[in-house]
Amino acid sequence: MRSLFDLVPACLSASLVLALGCGHTARTAHMRTALDMGDPRGAINALNEQLGVEKDSELPKDIQGDNALIVLDRASIQQSLNQWKLSEADFGASDKAIDMLDLAHNAGDTIGEFVFSGSVGRYVAPPYEKLLVNTLNMLNYLETGDLVGAKVEARRLDVMQRYLSDELHEGDNAVLGLAGFLAGLAFEKSGDADTALHYYDDTLRFSGFESLSDPVKDLASRSSYTSPRLQAIAGTAGRAAALPADADQGEIVFVIGYGRIPHKVSNRIPIGLALTLYADDIHPDNVASANKLAAQGLVTWINFPSLGHEQGGYALPTARLDTGYVQLEQAVDVSAQVRKEWRKVEGKIIASAITRLVARLAVGQGIQAIAGQNSIGGFLASLGTQAALTALDTPDTRSWETLPARVAIARVKVPAGVHDVLLDARGVHRHERITVPKGGWKVVSLMALR
Repeated sequence: MRSLFDLVPACLSASLVLALGCGHTARTAHMRTALDMGDPRGAINALNEQLGVEKDSELPKDIQGDNALIVLDRASIQQSLNQWKLSEADFGASDKAIDMLDLAHNAGDTIGEFVFSGSVGRYVAPPYEKLLVNTLNMLNYLETGDLVGAKVEARRLDVMQRYLSDELHEGDNAVLGLAGFLAGLAFEKSGDADTALHYYDDTLRFSGFESLSDPVKDLASRSSYTSPRLQAIAGTAGRAAALPADADQGEIVFVIGYGRIPHKVSNRIPIGLALTLYADDIHPDNVASANKLAAQGLVTWINFPSLGHEQGGYALPTARLDTGYVQLEQAVDVSAQVRKEWRKVEGKIIASAITRLVARLAVGQGIQAIAGQNSIGGFLASLGTQAALTALDTPDTRSWETLPARVAIARVKVPAGVHDVLLDARGVHRHERITVPKGGWKVVSLMALR
């Protein structure tokens, strides 16, 4: 029968190897630095190095775990470089690899999280991340005029939205406003008025979509779908009168993302302060055990993740069309959703860190018990094991870091023909001359991730 002296090294070699190093934020440090300097190309190079690939189109052999998040970060940056097809491929691969529900959680994950490190277990994406995978991929398809692909992403989004609403009771996630705006656009331009209004109805639950007024009036004249929100725009006396159509007009839709959301960072606080701040989230038995551990005087800190600051979220993006500027509306404050989700779990995360600390105490006590309560060697081995496990307790700082802090939108009717477009946010520009056909449309976006 193996003793705890035998088991601890085995655990260190098997489970703790996953927690060695400096955690996920260390893998993405060069990426963040490059983005801060306005060098998205350098950011992708840094991610490719982490993935062990040479080309932007290559996927790692293993896309599970942290690699799925690295690919997701790369998808966002590919989008910012107008590499729509490469971004589509990365979003699609990541979407399959990241499960919001931890269905594959197994005993090994549980032991690793309980005793060693919060970064050992499988990554569980928060709702806003899962919604934005499909939402931002819709934008890729709309940029290239691929309505079929955009509608496929919209249908995938429907599945996640129903789950959020029915199971998690999170139907008020503001990301759904932007998602519905893009999904409605895809179906509107495909000629499906009923489905487009369904999405726009959902979008109008959120503020920042006044530019939907004319499209809703036009669609309502051709659809039987209605709701109080749609009626407030289109009128309640039967179907709204169709807006006069101008055969010589087209439409440009602007989407600008800017800044970056707060990413997770490693943090340490004294155990006594943690017990004071988060007492309501901690079981009384664990409080007593943690105090006992702190009283030893050697291991008195807990390691846990916290949110850093957002990057550039309060910038003012601009969109110039020919000789004038376009009025932009904020479609979603993604950073606010990140903070909202974090507040739900922060206490539990601290409690989990303290639980791991208590588990390390139990491991140490077991080692001392085997060696003998009065054994100096056993006492030192116990403290050494606890100290080593604390040092290897890497906080779970995994997240999708390259999400824009905010997204702004606009819809503008224009004469058919060639137009000069200039988008700007945080010193990042996109200047193009685009052609809008009669009765046609163009989506022009900018992702300024700095």
